[in-house]
Amino acid sequence: MQPAELNLASYSVWLDSETDFSGWRDAARRLALNEVRPEVISWHVATGSDRPQRDFPAPPAGAQLVVPRDFIGHAETAFCHSDPTRFAFLYRMLWRLRTEPKLLAIASDPDTKRLEAMEKAVRRDSHKMHAFVRFRKIGDGDEERYVAWFEPDHFIVERNADFFVRRFTGMRWTILTPYASADWDGERLALGPGAAKGDAPDQDDIEALWRTYFENIFNPARLKVKAMQKEMPKKYWRNLPEASLIPDMIAGADKAAKDMIARMPTAPAPHHAKVQARHWPKQQPDETGQHDGASTISELREASKGCRRCPLWRDATQSVFGEGPDNAKVIFVGEQPGDQEDLAGKPFVGPAGKVFDSILDEAGVDRQKVYVTNAVKHFKFEPRGKRRIHSKPNAGEVKACRWWIDREFALIKPDLAVALGATAALSLLGKAIPVTKTRGQVIEREDGLRVFITIHPSFILRIHEPADKEAERERFLQDMMQVKRLMAA
Repeated sequence: MQPAELNLASYSVWLDSETDFSGWRDAARRLALNEVRPEVISWHVATGSDRPQRDFPAPPAGAQLVVPRDFIGHAETAFCHSDPTRFAFLYRMLWRLRTEPKLLAIASDPDTKRLEAMEKAVRRDSHKMHAFVRFRKIGDGDEERYVAWFEPDHFIVERNADFFVRRFTGMRWTILTPYASADWDGERLALGPGAAKGDAPDQDDIEALWRTYFENIFNPARLKVKAMQKEMPKKYWRNLPEASLIPDMIAGADKAAKDMIARMPTAPAPHHAKVQARHWPKQQPDETGQHDGASTISELREASKGCRRCPLWRDATQSVFGEGPDNAKVIFVGEQPGDQEDLAGKPFVGPAGKVFDSILDEAGVDRQKVYVTNAVKHFKFEPRGKRRIHSKPNAGEVKACRWWIDREFALIKPDLAVALGATAALSLLGKAIPVTKTRGQVIEREDGLRVFITIHPSFILRIHEPADKEAERERFLQDMMQVKRLMAA
């Protein structure tokens, strides 16, 4: 049958499941290479054991289907959307890309906008699954396992099963949803059919402890009800054990916030004035904190406790050094430690750190495999009543602390650096650059190090309008996904 005749025929494509992307990809490739137009193809999902035989024309000899490489990634994500017309839509995109290779870059095109919206919906649904799956324990001893019920908007169970394997490797667990189930026995992941809510347990003995914990970590001073309900829509509340506490916590938030402010400490722990640099194997740091004897990151971290290179050490609780593996392929550089980091002695553990961790996780970047540090190692702040308000480091302080950054990079030897904000970019590049204009770009230094420019995650927290905050979060997620691609490359 010639291509012209093929276009006169109609084709019914039967996929094995709602997530049979490989089946769709094979059929789409064969049909596109035979010039079969989108409007003559109907797409179906087979049910039961009787599946019609696929009878597609073979690809013409020597024919090649050339489309942008990143289309497959976009299509694979959008394929998980619950829109029943997605199979036909993605084939239409494929059909257009053969002759419009720049299509994905045309933001105003209706098909491109629809593809982006579908991807965003799938990623958001995945984020909600990561956040709102609640396991309940059943059985004891050898029979112990954990079961959760979740109701996603899209077909995301298979896509997210590996996330739960990584996070709960030591548990035996099952996640039930109306569309599919995932079961991990400690060694093997199995995917199965959907289930009913009644198949999952209603509660367990741990939930009272979890509600107590949730009630105690609630921060009424940061409560924004509309933003909270946007991040945690009420549809998830019925499956969350802590949801019963939320109405009363909201009602009492104003009084609780005032009580919390009254109990705040007046200053950081005073022990920083008594900190003395510990002895190195051969020598101690001098009055500037300078040390050439460090051969490991742990030794360099120890030396930083005696840093006096700029005046910031006088008011800070302690130096906050970087964390991560000594052989990390990428180093993330922030601005400086905040209030919580200053007290904990660890980078990125405060509110911005939680946003950072969440988005890294969503982008598929394992924080345990990257190194995280700051351009300035001491907390700079202005006292305001009983609170310590962040103050941006000046160029002199950044320059003084670059001694430590340079040695971190010299010991770790990463392939890529990620500058989180303007202060980090100044530290890494030695000059001020406009982050808004260079965001998403890779700048190569004279020594060959690639530096990726983006915002600091604290910027997201400073946005008040929920829609704007969500848009900026999505943009930062895209930046982190680009970082992941750069790491792989």
